[in-house]
Amino acid sequence: MTDINKTVLVGRLTKDIDIKYTNSGAPIGNMSIAVNRSRKQDGQWVDEASFFDVKIYGKMAESLRPYLTKGKQIAVEGFLKQERWQKDGQNFSRVTVGAENVQLLGGNSGNDSQHQNNDYGYYGN
Repeated sequence: MTDINKTVLVGRLTKDIDIKYTNSGAPIGNMSIAVNRSRKQDGQWVDEASFFDVKIYGKMAESLRPYLTKGKQIAVEGFLKQERWQKDGQNFSRVTVGAENVQLLGGNSGNDSQHQNNDYGYYGN
């Protein structure tokens, strides 16, 4: 039986998408979204932001490039991926979101759309 690894986030881009290409020419789009949450603290509502790194694989990254700009609200459905590496003998790791589905929210009418990634995967760093 396979375990479940699914996440859905709605937030705003903190910067424009940055697309890099692997040695084999596969595009990987890197972006970060801020997700706001309100919680009560000492009887007052306090806003709290969390920041998540998101990777978009394949043609979806290139087709969404014009729309994934700083401040744009998006919904991301995907999976969590732990990346591990070594540098100067030290171990490092971070968790990123691999996007399988990206929906553009808010903003200009006509720009709202949904894109599914049919060729997502692990292309390496």
